[in-house]
Amino acid sequence: MQHDVQHFVDESAALHALATSLDARDFSRPTAFKAWTTDRILQHLHCWNTAVRLALADGAGFRSWYETTLPARVSGTLHLFERDQCQGLTGHALAAAWRDGVDDTARAFSAVDAKTRVPWAALDMSARSSVTARLMETWAHGQAIYDLMGRRRLDTDRIQGIAILGVNTFGWTFKNRGLPPPGPQPYVALTAPSGAAWTFGDPAAADRVAGDATAFCQVVTQTRNIADTSLSVTGPVAHAWMTIGQCFAGPPENPPQPGARRMA
Repeated sequence: MQHDVQHFVDESAALHALATSLDARDFSRPTAFKAWTTDRILQHLHCWNTAVRLALADGAGFRSWYETTLPARVSGTLHLFERDQCQGLTGHALAAAWRDGVDDTARAFSAVDAKTRVPWAALDMSARSSVTARLMETWAHGQAIYDLMGRRRLDTDRIQGIAILGVNTFGWTFKNRGLPPPGPQPYVALTAPSGAAWTFGDPAAADRVAGDATAFCQVVTQTRNIADTSLSVTGPVAHAWMTIGQCFAGPPENPPQPGARRMA
């Protein structure tokens, strides 16, 4: 699992390098992701990285802590809860605390077996899936900051875990909305940032999604609308999936409208 842990660390380090280049006022500018500021994004990442360390160390303790989030989740004030969990840190001080927490989180993951069950919000998952989820969250939320600052992110093949998560949540995407899958899982053929070919599923499937791996990851994390990518989508099942794809936990979310999220 050390490769998975390192991918999480490396993605976090890349985002931290961007954060250190920001002016103080940039941290309070709204991004195109639901008008979240960079401060709010980093508070969110820092809070839940801290939470996963608790889940790895003390499952019962995590479940008890998670219950304390219920009022904030019900009232729609989870961002205030996350801010308080980060002791109100903002700006460069917040970025430094979050980056230190990444290293603490990596050490916690490195100390357990990949198959260790880790309690989380909706369901338990393996430690390997858990660290991949932290990678996905960092990469997806980080996109809003890259977009805000007009910076093009140089992805590497460490996004493969996100692509796999996107493929594996095909059925869950529909179940989460109370819908049955509209048909067999489409074949997925992606070109990795390195140029390598990543394929998933039955190549004889009538429905398929093909193209750039970064674009696929953007769609399943809902940082881009499928219409704003060059992905090739064939068949009604593939189209249904790509219009609501969601590889992250929580209630159903709708992708951004076409053109709503793009690099400044």
